[in-house]
Amino acid sequence: MKSVSIILLLAFITACSPVRVNYDYDKTTNFDTYKTYNYYTPLNTGLSDLDKKRLLDALDATMQSRGYTLSDTPDFLINIQSSEYQEAARNNVGVGVGGGGGNIGGGISIGIPMGQNNINRQIIFDFIDDNKSGLFWQAVSESSYNPKANPEKREEQLNAIVQKVLSKYPPERK
Repeated sequence: MKSVSIILLLAFITACSPVRVNYDYDKTTNFDTYKTYNYYTPLNTGLSDLDKKRLLDALDATMQSRGYTLSDTPDFLINIQSSEYQEAARNNVGVGVGGGGGNIGGGISIGIPMGQNNINRQIIFDFIDDNKSGLFWQAVSESSYNPKANPEKREEQLNAIVQKVLSKYPPERK
């Protein structure tokens, strides 16, 4: 029974892996001037067509709930790029043998990787003002990615990414 609860706990922790986001912006930008947006065309996100639609739907819903309007004559454009990469498994089991005596010593240690490599996805969100300063805000998100996830899980993951990314837009004034 104890091993079942440990397995369930590990499954829960890996299923709810966090979205990590790094932000950068031009500190001279007046973010109050931006009210309308649109997307670069063609928008080559690197995502499948269905995931691209899920991501854009999540972005539109979040942007509009914050008072921004999708427009044919936008104040700024959003460009999105993504890539997938494998991260080596961090779980290792160490086996060691050592000996010594009479001022002579020695030892052998072997690390055996456990588990599979993790697949991660990086999505870069660029907010660009073509009329003024160019790139004025950027967020780079990284999270685990399961290519075999069902549509509901994919949508849930992309919504979580958008929420985390836009949680710091516009940046707080200091």
